[in-house]
Amino acid sequence: MENDEVILLDFWPSMFGMRVRVALAEKEIKYEYKEEDLFTGKSPLLPKMNPVHKKIPVLVHNGKPVCESLVVVEYIDEIWKDKAPLLSSDPYERAQARFWAAYTDKLYDFGTRIWTATKEEFAGGKKDLLDPLKLLEEAALGDKPYFGGESFGFVDVALIGFYTWFYTYETIGNFSIEAECPKLVAWGKRCMQRDRVSKSLADPHKICEVLLEFRKNRGLE
Repeated sequence: MENDEVILLDFWPSMFGMRVRVALAEKEIKYEYKEEDLFTGKSPLLPKMNPVHKKIPVLVHNGKPVCESLVVVEYIDEIWKDKAPLLSSDPYERAQARFWAAYTDKLYDFGTRIWTATKEEFAGGKKDLLDPLKLLEEAALGDKPYFGGESFGFVDVALIGFYTWFYTYETIGNFSIEAECPKLVAWGKRCMQRDRVSKSLADPHKICEVLLEFRKNRGLE
């Protein structure tokens, strides 16, 4: 595996791309990063590597593409299984992790409703986002340090990219996620103390700056 060619097609603010970056960092895998700027246009390589959805992230391993972020993270965990396992060896625990990781995908649409909304639409958008976050906090995280227990794992990887967008949601929607979901925000801060995680994620303030400019250009402010 030492001489494997690993390329990641990604877009820096993507919470889905951040999943893959964190997984690669946790496994200490060296890779070539290729930015696909979704604002200015995709490269010809992206639709070639992902002809079905034409979306990032795409992991290209020895010339073979793997698409869809959770599929990619699980692939990484299987291929480089000797380092920092992300999924439990227990079938039930693996099934639970896959369930909650897939559930986190719902946050994308709810979060998008906030940063693309007019001020009159914020109230509904905030509730739509906070309800699944509260469910994740109560039903999946509880009092554990990480979603899988004592170790950083699959669900943590799935959700941590969204955590970097919390600042944007709060700034644009004028509300506090920490006030509503204190355990979840404490979890995010705990994850950020891991160098492999924090160095793999986009700057929350930079994300917010870009989205505020987007809103200004669309006349949403």
